[in-house]
Amino acid sequence: MAPASASTDMESHASTSHPARTAFVFAGGGSLGAVQVGMLKALMRIKVLPDFVVGASVGAINGAYFAAQPDVEGVARLERIWSKLRSADVFPFSIVNSLLAILGRRDHLIAPAFLKSLLDSELPCETLEAARIPCHVIATNVLTGTEVAMNTGPMTDALLASAAIPGVFPSVAINGDYLMDGGVANNTPISTAVALGATRIIVLPTGMSCALPKPPRGAVAVALHALNLLVMRQLVSDIEHFSDRVELVVLPPLCPVAVTAYDFSQTADLIRRSEASTRLWLKQKGLHDRGTPPELLPHEHDEHDTHAHVGAV
Repeated sequence: MAPASASTDMESHASTSHPARTAFVFAGGGSLGAVQVGMLKALMRIKVLPDFVVGASVGAINGAYFAAQPDVEGVARLERIWSKLRSADVFPFSIVNSLLAILGRRDHLIAPAFLKSLLDSELPCETLEAARIPCHVIATNVLTGTEVAMNTGPMTDALLASAAIPGVFPSVAINGDYLMDGGVANNTPISTAVALGATRIIVLPTGMSCALPKPPRGAVAVALHALNLLVMRQLVSDIEHFSDRVELVVLPPLCPVAVTAYDFSQTADLIRRSEASTRLWLKQKGLHDRGTPPELLPHEHDEHDTHAHVGAV
């Protein structure tokens, strides 16, 4: 793998190294990454393609799959993978691992073997540079906290690093650097896309679990939920910061969402709802709407609103 580079290192070279172009930016969000599959299905219907993709955490996984096969058939394949996923496939619980983590013998709760096996068996290509569209995977340097952007080398290693939630999965060593979840440094890497020369950025957020009746149960579920809330707040800040610098379009995420970022049992429904809502939004706005989608701002739902919205989409 070529030396990984932080986005700050790319900023000064963007204007001369990269022509004006469109980027898809994929946010992280655990199981809510299924929402991005529905968005991709809607975008493929109107034949919108990027010049490159950038993603962090689960957004890096979706972005890499899409970059490898950026067409209707590729998105359909990604949908089939998501539709059969279960929490145990991604977060297999082990009493031994948990005890070792509690005793300080390990720095993670979950071994990455299951996720690695899933990626190895389903990825369309072995290296990032083999993707049909340039793909930039975002991770975080464990020791410095800086953002690391990878666009060459083994795809599985890069994706495992980008999705290595601190304390949940172990860090991944690449080229002598220890890397963890890209969401720590830049979960919705709009700034990276700008540094790489994008003049139009289409953001595919995962949204948030805005209609939960009570807090999630379990340490991993609570950690993912808290991280997702932090991520969406940062995304709102980034939208405000970059909206005057580039053409920035943020697809509205699903709302209401009554499933946690840990729960993979409703991915098929999330994809279906997301495709329908994105198609409607595209028909009404046509990728011309600007600003922060209201679904990303703090809000609440009562039980009646939740059932009404879910049933209507």
